[in-house]
This record gives sequence, structure tokens and C-alpha cells, in this order.
Amino acid sequence: MLYYGRGSQTDVITADEIRSILKDVLDRMGERSRVLVIPPDFTRFNSYAGPIAEMVYDYYGDALTDVMPALGTHSPMTDEQIRTMFGHIPADRFRVHDWRNDVRTIGTVPGEYVKEITGGRLSYSLDVQVNKLLLEPSFDLILSIGQVVPHEVVGMANHAKNIFVGVGGSDFINKSHFIGACCGMESIMGRAESPVRSVFEYARTNFASHLPIVYVLTVRARDEATGEMVTRGLFIGDDSECFLKAADLSIKTNFTMVGRAIKKCVVYLDPDEFKSTWLGNKSIYRTRMAIADGGELVVLAPALEEFGEDGIIDALIRKYGYKGTPHTLEHTISDKDLQDNLGASAHLIHGSSEGRFRITYCPGDAMSREEIEGVGFGYCHFDEMVRRYPVERLRDGWNTMPDGEEIYFISNPALGLWACPDKFLDKK
Repeated sequence: MLYYGRGSQTDVITADEIRSILKDVLDRMGERSRVLVIPPDFTRFNSYAGPIAEMVYDYYGDALTDVMPALGTHSPMTDEQIRTMFGHIPADRFRVHDWRNDVRTIGTVPGEYVKEITGGRLSYSLDVQVNKLLLEPSFDLILSIGQVVPHEVVGMANHAKNIFVGVGGSDFINKSHFIGACCGMESIMGRAESPVRSVFEYARTNFASHLPIVYVLTVRARDEATGEMVTRGLFIGDDSECFLKAADLSIKTNFTMVGRAIKKCVVYLDPDEFKSTWLGNKSIYRTRMAIADGGELVVLAPALEEFGEDGIIDALIRKYGYKGTPHTLEHTISDKDLQDNLGASAHLIHGSSEGRFRITYCPGDAMSREEIEGVGFGYCHFDEMVRRYPVERLRDGWNTMPDGEEIYFISNPALGLWACPDKFLDKK
């Protein structure tokens, strides 16, 4: 059921309006005695999920007993991040999701179905796992809050992904990500329907329909006049309709078709959000369909301090590197450590340009040239590169530098998807 749906490319839904909309929807749903909220973590700070979670707390008070950020494989949020994102929600309400240990299996996606949706590329089954907290029968409402935006693995982020990846388990996370890698990012990104989304929907409709989950989905964009993030759409529901409506608006709002292939793309990774290539490689995922063959992607990453946010995955990235699909698949077939961590294998595939364009990572002092070059990237120190490309003087989009060099600048790759016609339209 769609409880609420509104949005357009020019809409600006204010905080007061969102609060009023939430109150109306929650009133119509009736009294609840114990509520669980599942928002994204700090890596999705721009989703507006933090203020929405605060509004939900203001509405339910003590009935909102638990808040579990959808960490997926990310590091737990710090106390400071929780305060910054979630304001006055009491600290004792927050729970940490452990994707390796705190999950229960609620069903299995059969191999025959996976074979069908992947065109025979894969035929393994997936255990559908969720954090054990979601299965406590005392919850009479689970609010999954998040932003719908183009995504490299599933096509369009959020909805059931927030459940089966955000608070899901290793088998489902690893295998669903590997499905996306094997089916090809270019055929998935920016599309509401994909093989990975089909797996999520199979899990949702067959194994999670008994859970009292309601989705609160935003579509967000940067206002060109003010430079501030605004809410363009808000969609609330307990089935797939809210997601499909949000995805339709997001692809119109968060997708940029550049007129020609970019020869040099410069992407800035906000130090408050991006400390790993596990997250920072959105700079690669979201721009790869816009960069020219033989071009260069420069990643300004001042806070980069690690590759993976999980110790095991970090070690795998250091061991195998971002060296292209054939290299990664060869080792996935032969090496058990990648077989046991297919999500890492998928990430290594996603993080390579397949030799089509150069990738130069520019960290601060926390990572060395040897580390960056060891995983297959080019290296330049942030301080050196930012002197050439001063972030504060660049505007999103095309820029001409004082020496005449033309670059395309992106201040936050998590906010959208970029492509040029010859690398996107022929993938439909």
C-alpha cells in the first residue's frame, strides 16, 4: 500500500511539511507499542534520514525502543556521528548491526531462480538473512528510512536493500553483490529493475512479508541556486510501489547525461564521509559511463586511511587489487578466500576501469604511494593535486583551468550518476 507519494524535479519539500506528512501517515496507521527504526548510516548523511528519524522519535517517544543503522559491511557509527546525524534521539536507543554474527536465516532464494535472472551466468542459492532484532515479535512497526539514488550494485539504492544488505548477513550480501558484478554495472546502474533487485524482491515477498516493515523513501538533490541539499520527493509505503515511484523521480533528478565523454574527471571525497576505497570508489562507479577511453579519473581523497572497512575485506583488497574482471574472476575461481567473500570480489571488479581509463587516487598522509599503487591505482599526494585543482574554486560540471585544461568536477559522487550517450544508451 502506498501511504504517501509526492515529488517532482522542481519540488522542495520542507522539514515542516515532512513532519506533517509523517504525522498524518503514522496517525492513519494507528497506535503502535514498540517501534524499530532502520535508517542509513553516516555514509548516507545527505539522505535526510537523520532528521526524519528524529521526527519519528518525537512522534512515538518511548515506543521507539530501537534504532539500528543499516551498516551493511560498514564500520559502526561513532558517538559523534550519531549525534550529528540523529540529533536528540537518546544514545541508548542505538544498536550496532554485525553482518557476520547477529543474523538469522529466514529463507533461501533458489539457484534455479538465480540462474533464470542472470541468464545462466550464476546458479547458486542465497540464504536470506536479517538481523535477529527484526524477528522479535514485540515489534509492531519497523520503519526503514532511506534515500533512493542510482547505485552500482542494485541499480537504484534503498527499499528492500536497506533490509537485506543494510541489516543483512554475509551470505546474501556477498552473493547479491557478485550477481551485480557478473551481470555488469553498465547494464544495472540507474535502473529500477535489475537482477539484484529481483533477488531483493524475491526475498521480500517470499520471506519478509510477515514483518511489519514500512518504507520511508526520500529523493534528494542539490539546489542549483543555493547549493544546499533539498528533498525533491517523499514516498511512504509497505510494498514496491513507493520504491518504483521514488526510483522514477530519482533517475530524472540524480542522473546527469553529459554531452560528450569526459577526458579528465576530478572527484572530491568529503573527509567526513569517505575514509576508505570501499566507499570512495563511488568516484569510479558513478562516473565510469561518462569517462572517455584513455581518459583519467582524479580522486581527491584527503581522509583516505584504508581500503576496506572490514579487516578481512581490507586484506583481500590489498592482496588482489583493483586489476580488472579477468584477474579477479581467475582468483575467485581458484582462491578460497575470495570464494568465501564474494562481496569483496564484486567490489574489486567494480573498482577497476578495466584498463579503459586511468585512475589516480590522491590521499593525504595516512596512505602511502606503495599502498595505493599496490592495489593498481596511480598515486599523487592530495596536497600536490589540490594545488592544481583547488576544490573551493571549482564548480560542479565543466571547468576550464587557467592553463586551458578542461575538466569535469564532481563534489560528491554519492549524490548521482553520470554518463555520456554512447556509453549508456546502448546498454538498454
